Amino acid sequence: MKLNHILILLFSLFIVLPAKMMAQEITLSETAEVSILTMGPGIVLNDSFGHSAFRVKDSKQNIDVVYNYGVYDFNTPNFYMKFAKGKLLYKLDRNNFTPFYNYYSNQNRWIKEQILDLNPSEKQDIFNFLQNNFKPENREYKYDFFFDNCATKMRDVLVTVLKGKITYQDDLDSNSHTFRELIQKNVDWNTWGSFGMDIAIGAVVDRKATYWEHQFLPEYVFKAADKANLNRGQEDISLVKNTVDLFNNSPKEKIANFFTSPLFILGLLAFIILGITYKDFKNNTRNRWLDVSIYSITGIIGLLLLFLWFATDHSTTHNNYNLLWASPLSLFFVFAISKEHPKSWLKRYAMFQILILVLMTIHWVTGVQVFAYGLIPLLIALLIRYVFLVYYFKTNVAR
Repeated sequence: MKLNHILILLFSLFIVLPAKMMAQEITLSETAEVSILTMGPGIVLNDSFGHSAFRVKDSKQNIDVVYNYGVYDFNTPNFYMKFAKGKLLYKLDRNNFTPFYNYYSNQNRWIKEQILDLNPSEKQDIFNFLQNNFKPENREYKYDFFFDNCATKMRDVLVTVLKGKITYQDDLDSNSHTFRELIQKNVDWNTWGSFGMDIAIGAVVDRKATYWEHQFLPEYVFKAADKANLNRGQEDISLVKNTVDLFNNSPKEKIANFFTSPLFILGLLAFIILGITYKDFKNNTRNRWLDVSIYSITGIIGLLLLFLWFATDHSTTHNNYNLLWASPLSLFFVFAISKEHPKSWLKRYAMFQILILVLMTIHWVTGVQVFAYGLIPLLIALLIRYVFLVYYFKTNVAR
């Protein structure tokens, strides 16, 4: 039995190790090309920001492959929980160029290629790095939307391999932007995708992004590479030798339905709240179920925001002042406010809610955090409802 084990081990060494060595020892020809591929935005939310990948082409070696850092395994155990907690692992994938090209062109997404002006040893070093990174033990990484994604990997691989040879400029755009502004350049503010992101991400994304940090978006990876230089001893040359439009898409106008947008839906909800409040004021009554609903829903949203802030690895969900309108404290008062004759001390909590809405407005005006514009009608309605509650508790409840 032991002899069989030894024979199997020797067989594995002779078969597997040479295969691995061959994969590592591929030598590119002098005509090989290394390039950055940039793909335009797609229709669904997670495609709205475009995509980036490396291409290595060597006709003499019959190589034409794409290295793509934007892949994840949907069948990963506890996929949604890992995604929510910021622990989902992305990985480097390697594909033949033709099916990769067909995938994006069939989605009507433009494809641009920036062929890098590298010498043979630099091309080989990048190829070796990508080959090594593609090994099963190396290919996974913990994804971060702003600081470690498929786009930033383009920049980071080049800087790591080329070391001090590459220089990026610090003027990618005429003006720097906050992270939130960069997101909204790609996703219309009055969509549920943008609305959800504005609720979930905190004040940490309302600072100005450096030009280096702009490169979490493929658009700015493209711009940065276009302006980057390579040191060649006595002179600097452009990193990009040539830019090719591999596929020009047919632009299609996005048709948005205002009647399903956040602004309309929340405006309608605000109208209902204001209508009930006006009726309550005229009749000197209080719709308990409206107050229970407001306290329950805003409290649950607040709990979710607290979870994103303190119980996940997401770097962008910290310091989220949406908690000023979606306060989890409201959950402690749901039972009390459901009573027909609540205690008068609830007036103090209603006053507190008014104050934190004012504080939220100050945060918004001073730029501490920018909130979803679709919230405006709802926030106005909540403010008026809380003012009514203060008035009602003051004149109608037991001491």
